[in-house]
Amino acid sequence: MALKSYKAINWNEVSDMIDKATWEKLTEQFWLDTRIPVSNDLDDWRSLDDDHRWLVGHVFGGLTLLDTVQSEVGMTALKQDVKTQHETAVLNNIQFMESVHAKSYSTIFSTLNTPDEIREIFHWSDTEDYLQKKAVRIANLYTDPSVDPLKKKIANVFLETFLFYSGFYTPLYYLGHNKLNNTAEIIKLILRDESVHGTYIGYKFQVGMHDLTEKQQQDMKDWMYNFLYELYDNEEKYTNMLYNDVGWTDDVLTFIRYNANKALMNLGQEPLFPDTSSDVNPIVMNGISTTTSNHDFFSQVGNGYRKGAVEAMSASDYHVMDPNKKENK
Repeated sequence: MALKSYKAINWNEVSDMIDKATWEKLTEQFWLDTRIPVSNDLDDWRSLDDDHRWLVGHVFGGLTLLDTVQSEVGMTALKQDVKTQHETAVLNNIQFMESVHAKSYSTIFSTLNTPDEIREIFHWSDTEDYLQKKAVRIANLYTDPSVDPLKKKIANVFLETFLFYSGFYTPLYYLGHNKLNNTAEIIKLILRDESVHGTYIGYKFQVGMHDLTEKQQQDMKDWMYNFLYELYDNEEKYTNMLYNDVGWTDDVLTFIRYNANKALMNLGQEPLFPDTSSDVNPIVMNGISTTTSNHDFFSQVGNGYRKGAVEAMSASDYHVMDPNKKENK
């Protein structure tokens, strides 16, 4: 059906101020990988043995694949269920930055790896069973028009705040040992973005949940936790495959469970696993805490890794309004 008119976006009248706050935060922290001197890490890279070099290359291969899913089909799927033009604008920004994230790993590869190694890494990421299982599972949810849009938001938050972290562990570990610092700087910038992305999509999920009946909400929660169990089962196998040779598997799984809880908190749910920040390898937490990036998205107070503060959202804290009511501020 042909359009007869089109409505211009008006940023002077915003019905949900979280859209405006998120747009401002994302544009304020804009970055590009080309500004970071990864070549300064070459001495550290040469000091690593073959097992650790393999690990670094392949965790970044996995992260490249997952960011490709987010940029190509993830945000496209979420844009089918927007409530405001401003939400579309925010998702456009997120989609672009997911492409920046995917491209940034190639900057790392081109600096640290040989052309043959790069080809092997990408062949591996395109064929590795556990990696492909999680990428395809989530991509199929995104692209299936029969899937509830709220389930697509759950998948997005689980990918942003949970499944990426088996890969993030490695550069954060090296950062905690004062190695590969420029490579880790890229990861810190990606973490800063993902903190906002996960919070924002989780908030939109919570708004959508308010439209459901109590029975529908419970069914959605049941699906969410079952989906998390499914993803964690596969993530255990993926983590064992990546980390057994360097002996980090148990520490990485603790880190993953900790971040799975953060993903649930983004979605307004109770944590599933007993793991807390005190259970995570302190070297990795130190690697995170050395960042100067501000992770406290809403209050913009303080530095360091404040995912708990950022992602533990509630209606009273962040004004999850009835989307059927118009409110101009």
